[in-house]
Amino acid sequence: MEALIIQLISGAVGGNVAGAVLKNFSLGTVGNSIVGILGGGIGGQLLSMVGAGGLDGILGSLASGGVGGAVLMVVVGFIKKAMAK
Repeated sequence: MEALIIQLISGAVGGNVAGAVLKNFSLGTVGNSIVGILGGGIGGQLLSMVGAGGLDGILGSLASGGVGGAVLMVVVGFIKKAMAK
């Protein structure tokens, strides 16, 4: 249970970091956080099912949640930007 909580929190952080770095795809702080939380949960679960390259415990949860949140935020931001044209 604590791994999921860590993944969700690190997903929110990852989404906001990606939004700050890639201003064109940013959804705003709240949008980045929500999408990051979803991405952190999904990414964390997917990477834990595949083994995550040997990352276990808190470090694996932080990495998979953060990366999952950032990736999903960029994907959603790209789709939003493409639909606005």
